[in-house]
Amino acid sequence: MSQRAPLLDAFLSALVALGLFAPMVGLETTVGVHGIVLVPRPLAVAALVGAVFVLRLAVRLWQARRPPAPAGAGAVRIGRAWAGMGRFLVPVLLAAALLMPWVASRATIDLGVLLLTYVMLGWGLNIVVGLAGLLDLGYVAFYAVGAYAYALIAENTGLGFWSCLPAAGALAALWGITLGFPVLRLRGDYLAIVTLAFGEIIRIVLLNWVSLTGGPNGIAGIPRPTLFGLRFTMTDDPGTFAGFFHLVPSPVQRQMFLYYIILALALLTNWVTLRLRRQPLGRVWEALREDEIACRSLGINITTTKLTAFAVGACFGGFAGAFFATRQGFISPESFTFMESATVLAIVVLGGMGSQLGVVLATLIMIGAPEMFRALADYRMLIFGLALVVMMVLRPRGLVTERKPSVTLGRGAAAIPAALIAEGHG
Repeated sequence: MSQRAPLLDAFLSALVALGLFAPMVGLETTVGVHGIVLVPRPLAVAALVGAVFVLRLAVRLWQARRPPAPAGAGAVRIGRAWAGMGRFLVPVLLAAALLMPWVASRATIDLGVLLLTYVMLGWGLNIVVGLAGLLDLGYVAFYAVGAYAYALIAENTGLGFWSCLPAAGALAALWGITLGFPVLRLRGDYLAIVTLAFGEIIRIVLLNWVSLTGGPNGIAGIPRPTLFGLRFTMTDDPGTFAGFFHLVPSPVQRQMFLYYIILALALLTNWVTLRLRRQPLGRVWEALREDEIACRSLGINITTTKLTAFAVGACFGGFAGAFFATRQGFISPESFTFMESATVLAIVVLGGMGSQLGVVLATLIMIGAPEMFRALADYRMLIFGLALVVMMVLRPRGLVTERKPSVTLGRGAAAIPAALIAEGHG
């Protein structure tokens, strides 16, 4: 490699950084006497561009002096490290999730509910994208169907949350099958476009069917969940949680109850997914992801395989939507935009396609980190975007790139590293 190559690469990186930071960081809007005034900040831009140049040059020089490693050796080493870390992280994360409400504030519990909601959505979409290999950009549609199904059934029949929850999941699964039929012959970009359109169609229908959904006004007064008929209110009347257990009424009690509901639903999603992966259906999903033509040659029913993936993934999205509706008490089409689908898909891709642990870690990064750093309001999203770019450069296949084989012929089978997956041997 030429000695000028690192300098040229660092210069080009700094040039790109200049184009990005000049409008975003170099111009600050302030309110002046005659209105909004743009104040230039050249020193801030120069500092950022210089930092990019130095860091990129250091990375290229380190890569040039690094001794070449055997093909796949690094992936195998990282895969084994992640496998060992996963055995430690899973029980730690589960114990932390169970104990967190008892030692955290109400704001932290609310954040935990939000994180678990996205974890459940990520695990549901992981079935479609990570296991079956079907790119879905309209997953928010099933989220919306579950929310509106629960709200409408609960308001018109008087049934509680636990009675309406299976119906919301079943209706979302039905719409998943409805989406699956038109896209059976589509792959890749075409499949992504159709699923994106499906999500927008659902949102527009919810927005314009005023007589059923309330249109832009949404649906308010959605019933809250109860614990064996005990309501969570700020009174200690008979029939309330505080009155039955002779406790002082507190809003934290309802927040903790909602937290454990979404935790149970998320763990149910994870358990079902892991069980299905070991069943013939799960192995067929993974075979479809690797090579659809080979699946057809082996006599696998591609139609049934795709429809089951869409239905199961949509069902869990409907469960999450029903919980969202009962937690908020109010829903409207503005809560189910394309950005929700993009966020959930980014969680699945960032965590590693097909990895359950990766979805949890990616949710903590994508949802938890921006919420915890709200104090840096001016630079929060900028830092977050830079972190994602660095992540995609260093680990383009996600946080957890290796995967454990669904079926093994012996004990102690090692995880399949990312290098072999990329070559088609996984």
